[in-house]
Amino acid sequence: QALGDVVVVAPDSPQSAMGHAITINSTLHLSKISAENAKILEYSCSGTPVDCVKMAVAEILHRKPDLCVSGINHGSNSSINVIYSGTMSAAVEAGIEGIPAIGFSLADFSWNADFEATKPFIKKIALQVLEHSLPDGTVLNVNFPKLKGEDIKGIKICRQAKARWMERFDKSQTPYGKDYYWLTGEFVNQDKGEDTDEFALANGYVSVVPVQFDMTAHHAIQQLNTWDF
Repeated sequence: QALGDVVVVAPDSPQSAMGHAITINSTLHLSKISAENAKILEYSCSGTPVDCVKMAVAEILHRKPDLCVSGINHGSNSSINVIYSGTMSAAVEAGIEGIPAIGFSLADFSWNADFEATKPFIKKIALQVLEHSLPDGTVLNVNFPKLKGEDIKGIKICRQAKARWMERFDKSQTPYGKDYYWLTGEFVNQDKGEDTDEFALANGYVSVVPVQFDMTAHHAIQQLNTWDF
């Protein structure tokens, strides 16, 4: 709000790990929830984070905004989590639309997480994007460590760490004897590099990772061209 006119279009329910899902097999609903004289226009959408971006551009703004900010999310979207993240997928969708976009996340899953320390950094990063724009086909994935403002050491430009979830399913039964499963697991960082988002967060820095939505493995094309097709 300190930078310009704000329009919020947000899902009406939690959308963690929705990735780049869109709604195609059911109807979408969009409701204005802000008061008539409110400084910020707020809309509630029944769909996914990506649906929110599409609806904002097509049905509310009828133009491309100067900046799309997704989040700030409860919990980190560093490393491989960017693949699953609804927060980052909204930013990626905006990037596909040609809109400069940033996804912000705080490494704190608590519902009463304190976001105060993130404010000056969000403003600084957003201003830089507005001033310089972003390279074509690129959005920013920004993650904050769970620290107080004075304890955050600064901002680091990083690469995505090589890490993954070692997953399992907890199996149990309902009172009626029907099996059900609950996904759980442990996050394992296999990357010892000091230029990664995981390293930055572990050492008190805000991590900024440029993310591209061209998923072509360009380095593999030459090798595949040697195969006998």
